[in-house]
Amino acid sequence: MLKNIILLLRPHQWVKNLFCFIPLFFGRHLFDAEYVLPCCFAFMAYCIAASGIYCFNDIYDAEADKKHPVKCKRPIASGAVGKPMAYIIMLGCFIAAFGIALAGQINLGISMMPVFAIIAFYILLNIAYCIRLKHIAIVDVFIIAVGFVLRVLIGGLATSIALSQWIILMTFLLALFLALAKRRDDVVMYEDTGIMARRNVNRYSVQFMNQAISIIASITMVSYIMYTVSPEVVERFNTSYLYATSIFVLAGILRYLQITIVDVKSGSPTKVLIKDRFIHACIAGWLLAFLIIIYF
Repeated sequence: MLKNIILLLRPHQWVKNLFCFIPLFFGRHLFDAEYVLPCCFAFMAYCIAASGIYCFNDIYDAEADKKHPVKCKRPIASGAVGKPMAYIIMLGCFIAAFGIALAGQINLGISMMPVFAIIAFYILLNIAYCIRLKHIAIVDVFIIAVGFVLRVLIGGLATSIALSQWIILMTFLLALFLALAKRRDDVVMYEDTGIMARRNVNRYSVQFMNQAISIIASITMVSYIMYTVSPEVVERFNTSYLYATSIFVLAGILRYLQITIVDVKSGSPTKVLIKDRFIHACIAGWLLAFLIIIYF
């Protein structure tokens, strides 16, 4: 039972919530406890809230998941966890998320009201997404991208670090790129087998997805280059060498395009980011280069 509850909570998906720390990284406060601690509370609260949403999603989609070749193995769809138990776990997660934010406010002596607000909005948005919005083509991937922007916002608001429009824009574009790549796998499966992973899959086509992914990838890359050479960023970091990190971003985007279009294995961005060594090398290279340039 414990194993199935853990599977229901999907802790491996928490890696996406590391976006909460982006404000610290770009704000050059990654090693300052004064900023790291409130961000950790926000990160933990967001993780638990996300697990509550995963519970709700699996409860709501249980019947449809039973017909899916992969999702049928999920705890609720397979019958390993009953719906009453899943509802209790979901409510427990939501209460715990707000409890963690409250604990951060009490222990750190700072206001965590923005964190409360972001978590509440995230929960309501994703409940609407599970019930209705994910069935509307294009809107579905935009909602996913907004979720990543919320992760960055909660990190910035918890630490009172001002976020530039560049960070918000690039987070949204990168998340949209990953969401489109994930959706493409559903479209390929539908065109090959006739199985509809979601109701709106027939509103997409492989050709449309390929073009959309390519467009967003291009915009993301151009936006990143413009960010690295913008006068505002050069002045803030006191360096004009940030453009050198673009090579790692380009390599990572191209590799993900290869996984999406050639290998057709982009159905789970989290698993790709965890398992693909080329992606690991790109991320490590980018982090190391950026750290050296702005911190030393």
